[in-house]
Amino acid sequence: MNMTPKPLPPADGFLGLEADDIAGDDTPKAVVIPFGLEATVSYGGGTAKGPAAMIAASHQVELFDEEHWREPVDAFRLETWDEPVIPEKTEDALDLLAFLTGKALDDNAFPLVFGGEHSITPGAIRPFLERYPDLALLHFDAHADLRDGYEGEHYSHAAAIRRCLDAPNLSVVSIGIRNISKSEIPFLEANRDRIHIHWAKDKQHWDVEDIVAPLKGRPVYVTFDLDGFDASLMPATGTPEPGGLFWDDVTPILKRAAEVSAWVGADINELAPRPELHACDFLAAKLAYKILGYRFLTGAR
Repeated sequence: MNMTPKPLPPADGFLGLEADDIAGDDTPKAVVIPFGLEATVSYGGGTAKGPAAMIAASHQVELFDEEHWREPVDAFRLETWDEPVIPEKTEDALDLLAFLTGKALDDNAFPLVFGGEHSITPGAIRPFLERYPDLALLHFDAHADLRDGYEGEHYSHAAAIRRCLDAPNLSVVSIGIRNISKSEIPFLEANRDRIHIHWAKDKQHWDVEDIVAPLKGRPVYVTFDLDGFDASLMPATGTPEPGGLFWDDVTPILKRAAEVSAWVGADINELAPRPELHACDFLAAKLAYKILGYRFLTGAR
């Protein structure tokens, strides 16, 4: 594939940076890759507009983070790529996304993909699987996504984690799950050594050290389906679910996971923006900045 990603002007990209906000060339690089794939949605639509909504909302995110007591953006050189024309065929779209994340890795950058539906993850993660044979997947979601396809689509958003686990050495830690189908249970039962699910119904009993234990010392790719948040906090998503996660459930896990593992890439997906729900766009944008902060200020590298 012959394609050169086009960087946006910093003021138009993620966080809307001015010249004084841009870190120097001696800092590590992070690349935001907008990729609004919307091909297999099965309930509410709108994820194609998710990346643009996240970038627009990010211009309202305060750069100073009281947890780190500094502006995390000082610790990395941020670049946002222009969103490409996404092929209609899902397999071709995933090939393109794999090329883009691979290109970012070739540039020694940390790729952060803005989806789009969750079917982006098997494409985004492909170059990481080639480079890191002991890769682990840290997965926030309402749904297990272990179906072997859905509604005739092999790469359905409902099969996102199953398609990632087609790679035999990959393991996953899934957090916030509260929806799984009968058809997924045999695969889950047969792969208990690779799949570690922390059900949302048990969150009052969660132990963060237990959750992150399978990640320790390993390269980790983070995938965050925004419907992992409770539907009252994140209604702007295609498949909202009650009984989910809140901000203070998520951040301690992200922080500790960053402390014990080496994050190599991430994606945030399934934002379906609504004009009257701009708080959801802002939540997604702030989550992205928080992930970058943990990666570059807390994380093992």
